[in-house]
Amino acid sequence: MNNTKTALELELDKKPFWKKLSLFDAAWAVIVVLAGFYTYANYAALMDGYEIIILISTVISLILSGWAWKPVRVMVLTVAGLSLFAISRYTTGLMDAETDFFLRFLFSSQSGIMWMSALYVLATLAYLVAFVARSEFTGALATALTWSATTMGLTGLMVRWRESYLVGVDVGHIPVSNLYEVFILFSIITALLYLFYERKYQTRALGVFVLFIISGAVAFLLWYAFERDAADIQPLVPALKSYWMKIHVPANFVGYGAFALAAMVAVAYFARARAERGPADGVLMTLPSLEVLDDLMYKSIALGFAFFTLATVLGALWAAEAWGGYWSWDPKETWALIVWLNYAAWLHMRLTKGWRGKPMAAWAIIGLFVTLFAFLGVNMFLSGLHSYGEL
Repeated sequence: MNNTKTALELELDKKPFWKKLSLFDAAWAVIVVLAGFYTYANYAALMDGYEIIILISTVISLILSGWAWKPVRVMVLTVAGLSLFAISRYTTGLMDAETDFFLRFLFSSQSGIMWMSALYVLATLAYLVAFVARSEFTGALATALTWSATTMGLTGLMVRWRESYLVGVDVGHIPVSNLYEVFILFSIITALLYLFYERKYQTRALGVFVLFIISGAVAFLLWYAFERDAADIQPLVPALKSYWMKIHVPANFVGYGAFALAAMVAVAYFARARAERGPADGVLMTLPSLEVLDDLMYKSIALGFAFFTLATVLGALWAAEAWGGYWSWDPKETWALIVWLNYAAWLHMRLTKGWRGKPMAAWAIIGLFVTLFAFLGVNMFLSGLHSYGEL
């Protein structure tokens, strides 16, 4: 990777932040602000004060993320366009999803999520072919499939949000309330984190590793949908009827997604380390260097830890409002603490003791299993105040 900066880049680094923005950056900000006003004008009656704050924060976040990572602009605009088109097709009620061609086959929440699932699996296969055959074209196709899957998944969630209100105004809620919805969210967030680092490090060699775990989430999602009818929109239990859910759950799953990414980078680390002991022209040598993989693993865990810490604090505040206490040693809370302590110790050993390499990679993989149990195992095998999330 070439880290040499051009004279133009060095000159831009000297400029104040606002002078680096282009007309396209300004246009992006205007579009997002107008979208925020449109949302408020049409849905203010369904919002309380906290939700208005969340809307404003979302607008600011979208502007900043669009400035920092330009490909996300195309995705956001596409999701917005497809979501509005799909919502406009609902003229008489939810039954339109069975009679309208576009809803039935493309853009209802169920159709969008099925397309997401298929595209993620295809992307996994494409990344595998690109990795083994060292094909730039197939790698570019894999990236495009991953962007497409993420776009369809987000569209599915947005349309599902609207569909919940078509079931009943008192039923309507943000689609992050059960395992079915959060597995979709997990897949999307993990894919976005990967796509960001793919662009940052200019390598697609990690795609097959990361998309493998996303395909695993998709497999569970499909089983859960067809075996347990989990795709049906259900009213919220009383504890979930809170604005806290809208910020606690997404923050949690940025953490989960980052921890999953770190674990798959750790798998790639071991693969690269093994390749360096074998023939120098092996396919595994196309993976980034051990130093790059170690750095990416660290950055992913640091990001995940920050968001997981935020989610834990928000969860404690939510618990105080819902159950009268910040902490009750509920199994979900206890395992969340275990996850937090695990990654806090990981970061401590890296930052203060200088640990690197295989021990930290192995720890990152074990950490994923600890996280998986906290995320899913607790719901399967234990009960408590969070029993509304059980299988």
